[in-house]
Amino acid sequence: MIIDCHGHYTTAPDAHQKFRDQQLARLKDPLAPSPTPARISDDEIRETIEKNQLKLQRERGADITIFSPRASAMAHHVGDEEVSQQWTRACNDLIKRVVDLYPQNFVGVCQLPQSPGVPISHSVSELERCVKELGFVGCNLNPDPSGGHWNAPPLTDKHWYPFYEKMVELDVPAMIHVSASCNPNFHATGAHYINADTTAFMQFIQGDLFKDFPTLRFIIPHGGGAVPYHWGRYRGLADMLKRPPLDQHVMKNVFFDTCVYHQPGIDLLVKVIDIENILFGSEMVGAVRGIDPQTGHYFDDTKRYIDALSIPEADKRRIFEGNARRVFPKLDAILRARGQ
Repeated sequence: MIIDCHGHYTTAPDAHQKFRDQQLARLKDPLAPSPTPARISDDEIRETIEKNQLKLQRERGADITIFSPRASAMAHHVGDEEVSQQWTRACNDLIKRVVDLYPQNFVGVCQLPQSPGVPISHSVSELERCVKELGFVGCNLNPDPSGGHWNAPPLTDKHWYPFYEKMVELDVPAMIHVSASCNPNFHATGAHYINADTTAFMQFIQGDLFKDFPTLRFIIPHGGGAVPYHWGRYRGLADMLKRPPLDQHVMKNVFFDTCVYHQPGIDLLVKVIDIENILFGSEMVGAVRGIDPQTGHYFDDTKRYIDALSIPEADKRRIFEGNARRVFPKLDAILRARGQ
């Protein structure tokens, strides 16, 4: 089975965006009509999914995608806590509808209603709702709700502990995923995303989070940002900071996906990072949607990069399926209930 751990509903119906536009209009003009979540038919969802994610999933040979709302549209820095709560709930409910329409192809992961300066404990109830009521298997956690200004505490700070406690209780992982950048210094997908991936990893090195939460699990997307390429730097920094070796201090709890859009990058990832810490992901219909002129294939068709690796088939199976089932135990339970 091919499990894609990193998918977003980037093609959601226009009516969904219109609801967001109404929210933004009311932020500018409090006298504007109060927005209400869009009425979206099943056929509209089918239209957007079958021509995009489902079509590509079938063409590229994947079986199931761990699916969440569009990351760049989370925009936690926009509006206040109430706006974020309303938008988040609408986004997660839409993912649930996709999963209900295509239960063999998608499983849900939730957005969180984070806002700058708001305690992360205020996001716990939405995580609990999505896991217990909607059947989701994880969440996306934004380490920088400010949208590129980085004024939240590090991920190892006790500010985050109430949320981690709930993650452990529910036995769900989080993908570390920032949203849009409002800082002109940082292009959202080319700089801000990769900065966040790299920053999160360094924060984990500096802290002792996993002593307090030994079963906590994080996926760092986009191949781990700059980390695999600079693995010697991070091993060296851990040593200088008197931290334990990375395989003991961080890598029992942290995993990287394969959203790396060329073969040499994937080759490096599997050469440097232990196979047990790599999950197949594509983020297809995402940040990089075009065709690579050097290969003639889509950049985000990442399965072909794994297929081309000179590693044992058993290792490929772990990347494609086994590791995801271990990191997302609720997904494993869903699949086992189906006899898969």
